[in-house]
Amino acid sequence: MKLSAPIYRLKREAKLMSRAERIPLHEALDRIARTEGFGSWSLLSAKVAENKPASSVLSELKEGELVLLGARSGHGKTLLGFEIMIEAMKAGRDGRLFTLEYTDEEVHGLFGHVDEKASDYGSRFGFDNSDEISGDYIADKLAGVSAGAVVVVDYLQILDQRRETPDLAAQMQTLKDCARAKRVVIILISQIDRGYRAQTGELPGLSDVRLPNPLDLAIFDKACFLHNGEMQLEEVA
Repeated sequence: MKLSAPIYRLKREAKLMSRAERIPLHEALDRIARTEGFGSWSLLSAKVAENKPASSVLSELKEGELVLLGARSGHGKTLLGFEIMIEAMKAGRDGRLFTLEYTDEEVHGLFGHVDEKASDYGSRFGFDNSDEISGDYIADKLAGVSAGAVVVVDYLQILDQRRETPDLAAQMQTLKDCARAKRVVIILISQIDRGYRAQTGELPGLSDVRLPNPLDLAIFDKACFLHNGEMQLEEVA
């Protein structure tokens, strides 16, 4: 199943339609669903839940792995990483989000995009957007986290921007060692180089990851790439 846009964007379109045409939201949602080939929004939602990529990705990730999650801007990489973390928390595991991009309000907005609330997860969810975030900082903050936790770092390239922190390769080694020692999954969201040519029909790959400074991507255990609703998870040899 391939939607024309991620479901949160379809919901946003429905809300705009509801306001613009002064119709009930449920009617606008059903209209949007019909444009996607479903008789109603409830049928579309059920199908999305059945084919939720976050669940399938999580089932393939093992404790102690360092994972790269890459896509061009606007293709849902941050939301997918967030949903993988939520699926882990639904299973009783801890979830941690480290971001140099999002404010507290924006993180709560991400929960809203997937019809969830941060308060429902209590102490299982932790969020940190300190300007001090680095490989060492994250490792220190994970000192008390439970085995099996899913940790999302948004995003790889920003860790490479502060001169006072170790180089990116050293930070990734710190995170890899941390993932193995704590038996947690650490997911690094990553930008894709502007040179990636989407018109080829192929998903981006490791060679398309944007790296201002050198990094041997073999340090990752797995890599997941997105583009236009398509997804591929692969082992990193």
